[in-house]
Amino acid sequence: MRNRESAYMHWAKLHSKSKYNLATSGVGSFPLSELPFDLRSLEINGPTRYGYEPLQRAIAEKNGVDPDYVVAAAGTSMANHLAMAALLEDGDEVLIETPTYELLVATAGYFTDNVKRFERREEHGYAIDASEVARVITPKTRLIVVTNLHNPSSVLADEAQLRAVGDLARQVGARVLVDEVYLDAVYDDTPQSSIHYGPEFVVTSSLTKVYGLSGLRCGWILAQPDLARRMWRLNDLFGSIPAFPAEQLSVAALAHLPAIQARARRVLDRDHTLLTEFLQQQTRVRAVQSPWGTTCFPKLLDVDINEFLNRLREDYETTVVPGRFFDQPDHFRIGMG
Repeated sequence: MRNRESAYMHWAKLHSKSKYNLATSGVGSFPLSELPFDLRSLEINGPTRYGYEPLQRAIAEKNGVDPDYVVAAAGTSMANHLAMAALLEDGDEVLIETPTYELLVATAGYFTDNVKRFERREEHGYAIDASEVARVITPKTRLIVVTNLHNPSSVLADEAQLRAVGDLARQVGARVLVDEVYLDAVYDDTPQSSIHYGPEFVVTSSLTKVYGLSGLRCGWILAQPDLARRMWRLNDLFGSIPAFPAEQLSVAALAHLPAIQARARRVLDRDHTLLTEFLQQQTRVRAVQSPWGTTCFPKLLDVDINEFLNRLREDYETTVVPGRFFDQPDHFRIGMG
């Protein structure tokens, strides 16, 4: 039976709340009072058709593309849903990394029963290995899905790794969907978006995770203009007109993104330092550590994971994401920020 729900999102909405919520993966909320914007200029309705032109231009400028490449969406999750809806037909084969964000797998499973996985191995630092993709790709493959930064480990995939996957996709007429929602947490020498690596690449992202602007639901897809137009028309079925006040505020946020990013970096730098010091003191916890990102994916050694998670919640009022949502039940994901 075709998938109709996300087990992780159900858990996150109903069971992750606690005094110390380390299950969330985004930077703490950016206060509206710190955004340079005259709230008296907010309007309920505005000139939005297939995109709000100032927002289209701002997203395009941020990513170094023409506005015709940009499809606005309600956050990265909706961007991923819309991208998959436009790229997949019933029965198409999808390859998705493991471990990965459960909602990506659940969404793909909504469109096709033919979802296959390829490994990002912990012993290799969760690097993308094109040989793992080559091992499972077939002429039926139409989409390959990866995250960069990797969710849950925050490991950065470099250009060569992604281009190698793109070469494999091109050979069978497939696309590569790269979820880049965490990429801007690489604060120094931030890589360019993989949309620049070739026409087979499709990119999703948003202002939600790294900037503390989740409530704006400012997400986007970057795709070749013909594909972008197809996504806009398909989006007519899902949500024809977005909330115009959120679009106005998103334009303001994009105009002041360096200051918003600097605030987030100060928070994340402190949290990275604390987590590194903690892990260095532990003998029963192991983790691939990245200098970037908002998440870490430790593994417990010789410990009953369920007992640990229950005790963490009941005795210490602390929640982390169980590793079962990432296909690795002996791990758990910690959120920073």
